[in-house]
Amino acid sequence: MEQLKKRYLSLDVFRGLDIALMIIVNSPGKQATTFAPLLHAKWHGFTLTDLVFPTFLFIVGNSMSFSMPKYEALSNNTFFKKVLKRTVIIFLLGYLMYWFPFFENGGLKPLSDTRIFGVLQRIALCYFFAALILRFWKNKGALVFSAIALISYQLILHSFGDLSLAGNAVLKLDTWLIGESHMYYGDGIAFDPEGLLSTLPAIVNIIAGYLAGKFLQKSGQNYKTIVRMIILGGLLILTALAWDTIFPFNKKLWTSSFVLLTIGLDLIILSVLVYVLDVVKKIKWTYFFEILGKNPLFIYLLSELLVITLYQIKIKGDSAYDWIAENIFVSWLGGYLGSLGFALSIMLSCWIVGYFLNKNKIYIKI
Repeated sequence: MEQLKKRYLSLDVFRGLDIALMIIVNSPGKQATTFAPLLHAKWHGFTLTDLVFPTFLFIVGNSMSFSMPKYEALSNNTFFKKVLKRTVIIFLLGYLMYWFPFFENGGLKPLSDTRIFGVLQRIALCYFFAALILRFWKNKGALVFSAIALISYQLILHSFGDLSLAGNAVLKLDTWLIGESHMYYGDGIAFDPEGLLSTLPAIVNIIAGYLAGKFLQKSGQNYKTIVRMIILGGLLILTALAWDTIFPFNKKLWTSSFVLLTIGLDLIILSVLVYVLDVVKKIKWTYFFEILGKNPLFIYLLSELLVITLYQIKIKGDSAYDWIAENIFVSWLGGYLGSLGFALSIMLSCWIVGYFLNKNKIYIKI
C-alpha cells in the first residue's frame, strides 16, 4: 500500500509539473515578447513547449497502468461502455470549450464555424484506442501496434503529400472529412495540429506511458529500475535523432521521430522523479504540483475558459487579456518578464482553485 501511495505521488507531481507548464505556455502575455523555450517550434524543430502535450498523453498512459487492472474482471461489453463514456465526455468538453461562450450578437454562435478537433479531443481519441489495444492485444500487441503505427505514419505522409504546412496529408484528410471551417487557423491557413490522421502516432505516447507504469509496478522503485528506464530513454532519444534526419521533429504533424524523442525524454524525467521522491525521499517541495496534479483535466479546462473569458471582456477598447498583460505586467516588468509574469498569474489563479478543491477533498474525475 505504501509503494502504491508513492507511485501516485510521483504521478501527481509529474502531472502537476506538466499542467503548470501547459498553462504557462498557453497564456503568454504577449506572443512577440515570450521567451523562446515557451513557444512552439514554428514548423520543424523542437522546443520545451513541444514536450508539454505528449508528456500529458504519456501521463494519461501512466495513470491507465493503475486503473486498467480494475477493468480486467469486467465483460468486454461493460469495459467498452465505460471507455466509450469517458471518451465521449472528454471529447465533448473539448468541443464545447471551442464553442464557448456559445452566444454572440444576441444569438447562438454557429456550430458551422466551431473547431472539431483539439487538445481534449486528442486525449479522448488516444485514450479510447489505447485502452482497446491494451485490453485486447495486451502489452506485446501494443508494442507491435506502436512500431507499425510509427512506420506506417511516415509512409502515409510521404505517399499522400509532403511535410509542408500546406501540402501534408493531415491537412488533406481533415479538409475532406470536416471542412476548413471546423479547423484551426492559428498558423495562417486552415490546418489542425490535432488533426485526425496525426492522432495515430499520438496513441503511442499513451501506450508508452502505460508500459512504463507497468514496468515500475513490476520492478519496483529502485536504482536498477531507474537505470534501466534512463538507458531506454537515452536509446529512444538517439533513435529519434537519427530518424529526424529523414522524418524531422514536428509537433504539429506529430511525426514518428517526435514521438520517440518525447517518450525518451519522459522516461528520463519520470526516472528522475522516482529517484528524488522515492529513493532519496525529497518530497517537501512537491505540494504545489500535487495540487495541480490531482485535478489535471479540470484545471486545464479552467485555464482555457479563463483565457477565453478574458478575451471576451473589453477594457478601453482592448480585451481584458491584452489590457492586463500590457498595463499591469509588461509596463512594470518589461516585455519578456512581463509576458512570463502574466502567464504565471493565470497559472497561479488556477492553482488557487485547485488548492480549495484539494482542501475540501474534491477530485473531479472524468
